[in-house]
Amino acid sequence: MFKLWATIVKDSRVLWRDGVGLALMFVMPIVLVIVITDIQNSTFQLINKNKLPVLVCNRDTGTSGKQLVEAINKVGMFSISELPKGQDKKTIADSMKKSDALMSVIIPADFTRKVMAKSKTTAGKALTSFGLQADSAQKDMGDISPLTLYYNPVLQESLRLSVKGALQSALQLVESRQTLRTLYFDINEKPLPSKLEGEMLNNKAVINDLPVSTNGSLKPPNAAQHNVPSWTIFAMFFVIMSLGGSIVREKTSGSFIRLKTLPTNYLVGMLSKQITYVGVTIIQAIVIFSLGIWLFPLIHLPGLNLPQDVFGLFVVTVLSGWCAVSYAIMIGVFAETHQQNNGFGAISIVILAAIGGLMVPTFTMDTSLKTIANFSPMHWCLQAYYGLFLENGKLSNVIGYLIPLVGITLAFQLIAIWGLKRKNLI
Repeated sequence: MFKLWATIVKDSRVLWRDGVGLALMFVMPIVLVIVITDIQNSTFQLINKNKLPVLVCNRDTGTSGKQLVEAINKVGMFSISELPKGQDKKTIADSMKKSDALMSVIIPADFTRKVMAKSKTTAGKALTSFGLQADSAQKDMGDISPLTLYYNPVLQESLRLSVKGALQSALQLVESRQTLRTLYFDINEKPLPSKLEGEMLNNKAVINDLPVSTNGSLKPPNAAQHNVPSWTIFAMFFVIMSLGGSIVREKTSGSFIRLKTLPTNYLVGMLSKQITYVGVTIIQAIVIFSLGIWLFPLIHLPGLNLPQDVFGLFVVTVLSGWCAVSYAIMIGVFAETHQQNNGFGAISIVILAAIGGLMVPTFTMDTSLKTIANFSPMHWCLQAYYGLFLENGKLSNVIGYLIPLVGITLAFQLIAIWGLKRKNLI
């Protein structure tokens, strides 16, 4: 026990002198978690609360064009600015740049005429199906001329499709209103009352969206719940820069050879490094979680809500840290130089984070990438954290994620021991 304690003290002192390693393990993830959370929260705000700036060029002079502009405005997700109807494509593009608008909608000049014609055709078909006399002179004018949507290329496809869906709803509302008015007038020979029109068009069923959680909690997760756990895992795995470098330094300096002459085993030293750096990963988690709880609300970011099962959170954190430390030891054993350890370690961590779902959600990946994600230890760490943070689960609910994580960790340990024996270091 004394030997183990002495080596823990030694490793702690070595770590304390490694300023660059400490910066990579603490400063970098703190900056990352704040920046990424702010960016994602801004995206959520843009979609849910803020409004997209949109330019509208209404080239139509009739009532349907004005109704469409009003319907688009009532959608609630757009901040509309109207342009003169005579502007061409280049002028509209320049106007988008000047006003920082992401999109512009062009309403064609014959919009009202085509809507009126289509409503009369549809109403005539409806009257015929009712067995009533329809206007036989009414001709089918074809489909309504399409709207033109100019968009900034930086706009993501998912958001662009959402905007197109909202515009389609507004367009359908205008067409349905005109069809109802025409049909009512043809039957009753008087205009459709405004109150009845409103009841017929605005009588929509309400959709309640509720998050699925293990304990039945209905509180929706925020950007902090998504980002803080993922970048905590990323920070844990960056102990490879300090721990892997320490192992490389001991190999190149002859420390392994000198330890063979002493009445001890280097496995004691390896256990010491694991205890020391698992402690570091726990401190990383405490620091980053504390930032999410107390700092985020002060800088107008959503605060982090800890899961109810604090013990489960501690177990997941310890096992995630142990996996990160085991990976660092494995790389440090096989790396011959600091450059190899730092270069391969940093690149491999980014790759593991990418395929593990830290950068891109795994549900957006195709089947082959989802299969590959199962081999990333970060994937299982993230799923366990999400089971606690997002689903409000308990330790028993995330055991299925921890078992593969422990299996991967033990594989790292065995490979490291095999590497040490292969190089005659133990």
